[in-house]
Amino acid sequence: MPKTWFDTAPKLIDVAMGRSPADTVVRKGRWVNVHSGEIIPDTDIAIVDGRFAYVGPDASHAIGPGTKIIEANGRYLVPGLCDGHMHVESGMVTVTEFARAVIPHGTTTMFIDPHEIANVLGLPGVKLMHDEAAGLPIKVLVQMPSCVPSAPGLENAGASLGVAEVREAMAWPNIIGLGEMMNFPGVTFKDEKMLHEIAATQAAHKTVGGHYASPDLGLPFHGYVAGGPADDHEGTRVEDAIARVRQGMRAMLRLGSAWYDVAAQIKAVTERGIDPRNFVLCTDDSHSGTLVHDGHMNRVVRHAIAQGLKPITAIQMATLNTAQHFGLERELGSITPGRRADLILTSDLAALPIEMVIAHGKVLAENGKLTADIPAYAYPASARDTVKMGRKLVAKDFDIEAPKGANQVKARVIGVIENQAPTKALERSLKVSQGLVDMDRAQDVCQIALVERHRATGQVTNGFVSGFGYNTDCAVASTVAHDSHHMIVVGTSKDDMAIAANKLGEVGGGIVVVSKGKVLALVELPIAGLMSDERAELIAEKAGRMVEAMAQCGCSLNNAYMQHSLLALVVIPELRISDIGLIDVTRFAKTELFA
Repeated sequence: MPKTWFDTAPKLIDVAMGRSPADTVVRKGRWVNVHSGEIIPDTDIAIVDGRFAYVGPDASHAIGPGTKIIEANGRYLVPGLCDGHMHVESGMVTVTEFARAVIPHGTTTMFIDPHEIANVLGLPGVKLMHDEAAGLPIKVLVQMPSCVPSAPGLENAGASLGVAEVREAMAWPNIIGLGEMMNFPGVTFKDEKMLHEIAATQAAHKTVGGHYASPDLGLPFHGYVAGGPADDHEGTRVEDAIARVRQGMRAMLRLGSAWYDVAAQIKAVTERGIDPRNFVLCTDDSHSGTLVHDGHMNRVVRHAIAQGLKPITAIQMATLNTAQHFGLERELGSITPGRRADLILTSDLAALPIEMVIAHGKVLAENGKLTADIPAYAYPASARDTVKMGRKLVAKDFDIEAPKGANQVKARVIGVIENQAPTKALERSLKVSQGLVDMDRAQDVCQIALVERHRATGQVTNGFVSGFGYNTDCAVASTVAHDSHHMIVVGTSKDDMAIAANKLGEVGGGIVVVSKGKVLALVELPIAGLMSDERAELIAEKAGRMVEAMAQCGCSLNNAYMQHSLLALVVIPELRISDIGLIDVTRFAKTELFA
């Protein structure tokens, strides 16, 4: 375990006073001080035992024969970036491989909610990721998943967690709080399990994560805030951000691979003049292609600056504000004495090229390349072979029978909204042939099926979806299907849907694109059907081929795969699919396929 501030205090004092040499001194940089909002030129930094000991105009008194000297040459000294809310599994790689991918982009702290693996493997899965995270050279803190399953009664996951598991996890050393409280109706209706989980977290003096995925800012919102969640990342409008901050929550603004919620909400600061101290930047979900090609938290900060935010304010939202929210201001989030020595060297505060990354006093990356050796983490056999379909599927499994005697039906259709997590509840008139309801490519209506994959029941739940634009015989299947992570198959050909589903059963999970009987792209995710232990660069290549294959089938949506993976997320309005049927998330109730 790394030494605490208290353990290191005598050395920190001696280095600051010039009585002992520092391990490392960074000379002559421009200090981005997130406490004062200043940029202070000609600053030296002395580091010992992985912590900042001295930050000031001249650290020559801390230089000894063995001190490593890093010349900043006038570059900016920025605190290491923090991601306030994210799910590693969305990167399709392990915690270790995710860290390897994001360290060169300047991320030195992550607050992860492993509720994806929790829905497949339960508490043992959470413990696996907790233990893996604890061994990394950057700070990776874990939020205990709160809603497994996310909506009891509306879906059946591969596992179930409750108050006893939350209490147990709160004693683990790397647990920072409770993961996003997605069952917001449960909170407003005083569900005993939800309130006891929140109480157990607060009793442990840890942070309760929020998830209020509703545009209703009336009494349900006020009831949710009164229930205890301390932050929320589900806002999409400026009024959402303002309402959360006014009620004492942190407004978490996310820019992930498919969620573009910063631009609208940051106007609360840039146009409405709201105090930025209670705003936090995060990613929520980033797939490996985004990590490898576009960046991580540096991408979010750059984007926030491009929306008119002052660079130092954007950096505060990705460093100090995040640390303060989780009660870690004395541990990280700024370049000040006693804190973990996490910092970035960059020559441009707005463009934010990441030229050197130091975490806990060690240089981990330079000029966009990882320089540290971070060994792979081995997952046990119990985390593999989790796709249990029970049988091979055939095209007939995807038949949708029409009401007796009908020549046409009015069907409820899930409508995808590009770059947003919510869906629309659509209705479309569809033709009937030989008693079966037809898909309609002209209306951009194809079929969606949820294949149960945790208990080998062989069950298939069918429905319709619109928005992907598929215009040829094809199918896309994925065992990443938030939050219960059954298998989601979307397609225009029932034969291809069966081939796609069976392929994922063979390889133990992942994503596959099939067209006219041929596999066009495959991303194998053998760990819980969610992650690969291959390098992020390799997964990004495979994911790139997947995106190309989806486009080849007619899909032009930005990050269509992320939209695909959320089609079963029964805690975000309006319409979803689960293993019990079609779910109206505005009413939190099952609804019929035909209107």
